[in-house]
Amino acid sequence: MAGELITQTFDYDGGRQVTVYLPPGRPQAAVFGGDGQLISRWGEYLEAADSPPTMIVGVYRSDSEDEMDRLREYSAAFDVERFAAHERFFVYDVREWVRSRFGVMLLADRTAVSGVSASAEFSLAMGLRHPDLYSTVFAASPGGGYRPPSVMPNALPRTYLTAGTLEPFFLDNATRWAEALRTAGADVVMSEQVGDHGDPFWQAEFLKMVDWAFGS
Repeated sequence: MAGELITQTFDYDGGRQVTVYLPPGRPQAAVFGGDGQLISRWGEYLEAADSPPTMIVGVYRSDSEDEMDRLREYSAAFDVERFAAHERFFVYDVREWVRSRFGVMLLADRTAVSGVSASAEFSLAMGLRHPDLYSTVFAASPGGGYRPPSVMPNALPRTYLTAGTLEPFFLDNATRWAEALRTAGADVVMSEQVGDHGDPFWQAEFLKMVDWAFGS
């Protein structure tokens, strides 16, 4: 890998790590993602695919052994206060650190928010709640805790959804979101792939997502 991985530990939640993949040369785009342990390592695949130089900001999930702690951060349906605290950390604290530490502009039209499974729900929520910061959403196999609102915001992010044929629950959720966003007038890609939850198609689709959003 020609790029660099830089990890910072924040005070949030007793110590939460964020790993940034910094591509060779000046970044042309940025992706902020939940489940950062996973997606921050995908920078090497962007390099191999000759994708646009893209910074990946991977915000780690909770290290609690209780899976519900992760879900409480990623979906307001489970815990409104926990979700709001994580939203503030993700959207404001991490973003300000990235801006000051790396000297990047973080223009909305060159910034995406990304996630897989439960963090894909979170990426959809952040895209709808903060379209002024994230012009694009990448959501792989979104869970079902957060569903399309009955009334969509006026400003909608471009959204690339994907899910596998062997994970029907998540495929149904992704399809539901694609249909709702299209109906509301958003620019949407819905990619159905052969695969199960967590299979390598997530990584392969991430490369396509970056090229779709930021390619020339």
